[in-house]
Amino acid sequence: MCHRSNYLLATFAIVLSAGSMTASFAQDAIASKKMPLSALRQMKTHLASSNAIRFGTTKNTGISTTAATTGIAGVDSLANWSDSFTAPGFDSVGNPQSVWPYTMVGGPPEFGQTTVIKAPIVPVAVDLLVADGTVAVFNGQPLTFVTGPDILQNAVNSPMFQPFIYTSGVGQFNDQMMRAQFWDRIPHSGPSWHVLLNPKVKAARRIQVPFNSWFFFVDANNNPVLFAVDVNTFVNLFFPAFPVTNGTPIGAAELAGDITTRDMSTFLFNNIVLYDTTLDQCCIIGFHTYDFEPGDKKNGNRERRFVLNYSSWLSPGLFSFGFEDITPWSHELNETFNDPFVDNATPWWLSVDPFFGSGNCQNNLETGDVVEVLDSSVPTYSIAMNGRTYHPQNEALFSWFAFQSPSHAHLGAYSFPDETTLPALSPGNLLPGCVPAP
Repeated sequence: MCHRSNYLLATFAIVLSAGSMTASFAQDAIASKKMPLSALRQMKTHLASSNAIRFGTTKNTGISTTAATTGIAGVDSLANWSDSFTAPGFDSVGNPQSVWPYTMVGGPPEFGQTTVIKAPIVPVAVDLLVADGTVAVFNGQPLTFVTGPDILQNAVNSPMFQPFIYTSGVGQFNDQMMRAQFWDRIPHSGPSWHVLLNPKVKAARRIQVPFNSWFFFVDANNNPVLFAVDVNTFVNLFFPAFPVTNGTPIGAAELAGDITTRDMSTFLFNNIVLYDTTLDQCCIIGFHTYDFEPGDKKNGNRERRFVLNYSSWLSPGLFSFGFEDITPWSHELNETFNDPFVDNATPWWLSVDPFFGSGNCQNNLETGDVVEVLDSSVPTYSIAMNGRTYHPQNEALFSWFAFQSPSHAHLGAYSFPDETTLPALSPGNLLPGCVPAP
């Protein structure tokens, strides 16, 4: 009997030793994913190109009108209108093109109508997992970030939804941007043209990121302050497969009716950024797109487009150049207003910071991408309201993409709300890659 007890004790000691070794290996693995905040501050934030994050089937609308029209036929989505502008340029493969169709959110400016769009906010929690599928623990705390009530309240109280005074008038940020850029087309007597968002916080969703698809950054006190997730892994965890199930945040929100095709939906994260394959390709802090789903008899068999964005709420001091709180979200919402179906092509344009030399060369109507690289011009705009200061990004206006000189926008500006951010147009008549045409 005594011998049997000794055997059991010996066996138990071996198990404890093995468990201790396993725990040690797990902690070593977690620690290998830790990065200092100083490294994060050396990284460049950017918002994913609309062409880089595209889901479902994107169809050519074939619109080439000279008068504004309401809504794309055969599509079940949020309120939209289409038109075109004329400017010399080249398409994505170098063919000459002069007529550039576009689709935007709301109704045509000339109609003088107010469009109200529901804007659900879906908070998303993120767990970082270790190899056995459990939540990683660092410094005694699980590596889990949630988008808590304070962030959500600040989001609802932000200038994305609450009125503020701009040079174009008093209203929501994106509504006043739209009014500023089509100032020459909106009625200035009688009914006025607006595109307004009506926010509502929806049920929280969750993403669990497998090991080897994440890193985390810590402050001087070894407290986690930001998660970085591989973008390809994130996309697979975020978007539903077909048929749609509850297994992803978007799928669950669609099935619950928390987001619909008539909405402009936000999936709001807390200090979650994305990197492309390796950490030196960090940090994507937001993107906008739509989830395509086939139609059925209930909607006349029209293709369904759930217009949405992933945006990260950023704590102050993580990145340089004033990117914090709503900077990513303001960028994505504004681009959604101007390019809801991520297919508004423009002549090639070049935006380069005159001091740092960073730049973007693109051929799409992505209003935030023009300004995000202008670090020396301060790409963000400070708005003090509701007990805090918000930092939306300055945005390029329609006249900048249409190469209109002088600008047709309010005050002859090319940017909003700071009209001095873009003092001049891009070089014109550029070939793919922003090479000057001979």
